[in-house]
Amino acid sequence: MGKALQRLQLSLAKSPSLGGHLRWAKRIAGWIQGYAYDPKRWFHIDGADEQIQQMRRQALARLGEDLRVRSEVTLRYSNVAKPMLPDLQFISNYRVPFQFREVLQQHIALGSFWKSSDGVWLTDPDGNRYIDVTGSYGVNVFGQDFYKDCIAQGGELVQDLGPVLGSYHPCVLDNLERLQKISGKEQFTFHMSGTEAVMQAVRVARYTTGKKKIVRFTSAYHGWWDDVQPGPGNPMPPSRHTLTLREMHANTLRVLRNRKDIACVLVNPIQAMHPNRVAPTDSTLVTGGRRTNYDRQAYTSWLKELRQVCTEKGILLIMDEIFLGFRLAPHGAQQFFDVKADLITYGKTIAGGLPIGVVCGNADVMTRFHNDRPADICFARGTFKEHPYVMGAMNAFLRSIESKEIKTLYSDLDATWSMRMHKLNQLFKTEGLPLHVDGLSTVWAVSFDVPSCYNWMLQFYLRLEGIALSWVGTGRMIFSLSFTDEDFEQFCQRFIRAAHQMATDGWWWTPEGQTNKRIRQRILMEMLKRRFR
Repeated sequence: MGKALQRLQLSLAKSPSLGGHLRWAKRIAGWIQGYAYDPKRWFHIDGADEQIQQMRRQALARLGEDLRVRSEVTLRYSNVAKPMLPDLQFISNYRVPFQFREVLQQHIALGSFWKSSDGVWLTDPDGNRYIDVTGSYGVNVFGQDFYKDCIAQGGELVQDLGPVLGSYHPCVLDNLERLQKISGKEQFTFHMSGTEAVMQAVRVARYTTGKKKIVRFTSAYHGWWDDVQPGPGNPMPPSRHTLTLREMHANTLRVLRNRKDIACVLVNPIQAMHPNRVAPTDSTLVTGGRRTNYDRQAYTSWLKELRQVCTEKGILLIMDEIFLGFRLAPHGAQQFFDVKADLITYGKTIAGGLPIGVVCGNADVMTRFHNDRPADICFARGTFKEHPYVMGAMNAFLRSIESKEIKTLYSDLDATWSMRMHKLNQLFKTEGLPLHVDGLSTVWAVSFDVPSCYNWMLQFYLRLEGIALSWVGTGRMIFSLSFTDEDFEQFCQRFIRAAHQMATDGWWWTPEGQTNKRIRQRILMEMLKRRFR
């Protein structure tokens, strides 16, 4: 194939969004200048009249004061820690759209410390209890009590050995056998994080195939390593060895069929919720761009097509189950979507709450040396990668998920969470609230049916009602499977109260004719004026 045709096919396989054109995305991100709405304009950016503005001013002051009074100790801890923790500074700044940040932070602050957990509840240092839908970045599949038990059992199992590194505690033998049954693979390497596991999976794929290029899909997250996170947020330019292509598209399959230099394709199954779109966060809500579009049948068909093409062309298919593994089925996304990958990465939950990354594959892929070329090796190490306490907690986890109780949770998983999603959506409809939820099993996103500049405010009303979200806000609510019907009923009641209060306080007032498109156009003009003033 000629280079011109190859280039054309590659262009046609890219998403038309900036997520598919990473060099342009980085350039545009660099062009955007920061600006803030002044205290007066902040309350009527949508043209609200004086009555609505005053309602909003009073609501913001009251909301901020209520949050402060109930969590004084928690906020004090956070304020002391913030100057020393860049991560805390980052999430504080990117919790809401940047134009609103300056005024908001004069009124509202959220704490980032928790004292204890039990059941589906978190308790802050002030003693306030919150329903936990943070999900601990995906770790919390079965409930915090489950993981505390895994860590305690694992610690007891390996305590006589302690932190002896470089060899193995005998429980590793049992871990390996159980991993074989879950993954369907022969061999495994352990790592200290999900990012490291993906790095190693890509590395062995390149080593095994002798090819350099990797394919990732638009907006999919596979950790913060340069090759798989090549857009805005990465100070390095996009790697010439990474192809970012459009998921669920025939042009992508055409590229895979017609190139001979692709080592592997990475799939993160959480993208089934929003193919080719970034994970939804409240900081992007000002433009109304949040959309979820989960279609299990369509995504399964796509993965099967992708599997077939990869098999035909000798491309290794990597299923990155770091985030979603074990949420969908006892044997993960492979089982749920009925697609077998060449390499699988697990993380998050599989070590019973302790840090871990696992790469699973067969011997023909995982072997990192050649007997006939002894100097040709694929080197990979890590000091803590088989830490006895991590392996012990993993053993407790792998044994526990075979229990009758856990199997029962899985037996009606889809039906249970589909029913709960339907129930909350019906409540929104009955109560006349401009909201609906979509999701993939226990991972949900809130969508807004009103083109408001202030939809991101809902996260603070939910916090006041005792619902704990992660820093991305309503874009990703992650439930544990330990939620009972009673727990979920409490969650619904609190959510409805929060939404009603937000409506009462005037944040969902909109002028006649306002649309998300018009909001985006206005913000674009603001940015251009700021850039070229």
